[in-house]
This record gives sequence, structure tokens and C-alpha cells, in this order.
Amino acid sequence: MTERALDSTPAVCVFAVRRGRGPELPRDLAGHDGGGRVRLLPFGALWAVVQDVPADRYSREALQRKLADPATLERCVRAHHDVVTAFAVRAGAIPLPLATLYHSQERAQAALRAGEGAFDRGLRRISGRREWAVKVSLVAGPPATPAASSPQPVDGAAPASRPGGRAYLARLRERGQDRERRREQAVEAAELLDRAARSVATAAVRRRLHSAEITGRDRTQIMNAAYLVDEERGREFVALLDRLRAAPELGDCAVEIAGPWVPYSFVEAVVPSTQDPSDPSDPSDPSVPPGPSDPPGPSGPTEQPSRAEQRARSDREPASRHVEGSPV
Repeated sequence: MTERALDSTPAVCVFAVRRGRGPELPRDLAGHDGGGRVRLLPFGALWAVVQDVPADRYSREALQRKLADPATLERCVRAHHDVVTAFAVRAGAIPLPLATLYHSQERAQAALRAGEGAFDRGLRRISGRREWAVKVSLVAGPPATPAASSPQPVDGAAPASRPGGRAYLARLRERGQDRERRREQAVEAAELLDRAARSVATAAVRRRLHSAEITGRDRTQIMNAAYLVDEERGREFVALLDRLRAAPELGDCAVEIAGPWVPYSFVEAVVPSTQDPSDPSDPSDPSVPPGPSDPPGPSGPTEQPSRAEQRARSDREPASRHVEGSPV
């Protein structure tokens, strides 16, 4: 087969796994640039949400270039999230990592079928549940009062004893101790908030803390957590945390509550191996550098795209990957 023919062969991008064919989706669901119609692909008793994409535009090298560009990365993340959400809110679905690609439909079916048991367990776990994110940050206090300067000698007189230096250092130590006390109190308050959230949630995970580049220099993130909550208890969950974040113990903290989202944080353990079972000689090769790790798109309707893209890069899952051991 010629190189030109190989380039024209579509690869299969897998977005999510769900039960059953229905309900129908809007026909204008776009998916990734240059791809075909988003459709359902059966494997065993389950269905995968897939899209045919041009192999030459979604090869390992092409994806490396795409995901290295922040604007293109964000478009890919949002396209992935839009498809997953469209299916998940209607029937429940397990989202797969961004850029989960197979050489052919047959290879996709074989690999997915190998993980059917894990997908089934995952669907049972998240069925009727949504993800909520809770972030707690310690807000910087008011600027410190400048240290008083020592009196200057008058008319050439010898300087008096100079306690100012020791006093200045003592004030610096006190400020450092005060910052540490505030941080310890914030950590304790965040733990109380976490215990309360867990009393309503069915599962919880802690994520990597955001850096000051994302939170802002005036905030230090103390907790970054996700909770899996039954759909019918979503309002109860938010009302409980709204009451707690007004407590005096959290007076120095900013508490962000966001959701409900597709439960990206609670399906990692059920995503099957990237090994392609249709070709035992083709080892798993996550050949695309890790991309966005926060659930794509959940940064909220008021957040600017640049911040959304930063958060997509900084947290957990879903990692971007090219699941086959050689370019498509």
C-alpha cells in the first residue's frame, strides 16, 4: 500500500464508553477538527463514542505539535469535553483520556473489549452521580507595616545604642510565625470542610495543588479535591458547603465550589491498558507528552480561556495519549 493511501486511512478516536445506543445526539456535535460524524461503536455489551479522524493529522508527531500549542490544546480539550458531556448527561458515560486513538475500528473494538469488565464496573460506580470540585485557598493578609527606622544622631553626636535592628528582626520572626499559624488554621479548617463533604459524597479524591501561577500571588491553595455525589443530593452538598465556608474558621480562606461535571476523577482506575490486544507485538507507548489533566472544560462559565487552559495543564487527568506503539 502506498504512503498516500496510508495517510488517507482514518484513525479512530475514542471519547467515552456508555451503555446502549440511545438517546440520540444532536447531529451538529463537531468533535475534533477534520473528523467525521461522531458515532457509536459497539463492543461486547457496551458502546464506545468515537470519531474517524485523518490519520496523518492525528499521528504521534502531529499530536505532539498540536498539544504543544496552548491555543490548539485548548480547542482539543474543549472538543473532547463537549462530546463526552453530550453523551454523559443523557445516558452516563466513562470519559477516556484526550487523544485516545487506534489505527482502525477493529483495533479499537479489540482493545475496548479487553477492558469491558472494568468499563462495566466503572459505569456502575458513576451511574446517577456527578463530580463536584472544591478548592480552598489561604488569602494573603494585609501588607505588613514597615519597620520603624532608628533615630539618627544629631549634630555629629555619637549614635546611641541601636535596638532597631534586633526589633526589626523580631518583627520579621513574628510575621513569619503569624503566617505559619494562619496556614495551620487554614489546613485544619479545610480538613473540617473535607470531612463534611465526604459525609454527603460517595467517594472523594485529592488532586495536586495549584501553583501561584494559577491561583494568583495573593493566594496559597490549601486543598484541591473532587467529590462524587448522587445527582439527587447535589443541592444538599452545595448548601452544606455554602454554610461551612461562612464559618469563622474559614475567614482567611477563599472556598470555590464548582460542578456538577462528568466524573472524570473517578474513572481512571477503570480505563483499560493502552496495549492493543489485536497486535501483541505492538507495545503500549504513551507517545504524546501528558496534556491537560483537569477535567476539560469544568473551569466554569466565568473563567477566562487562558486560566482554563492553565488549569487543564496543571491537575490530574485525563492525560493525553496516543495508545498505539507506532504512528497511526
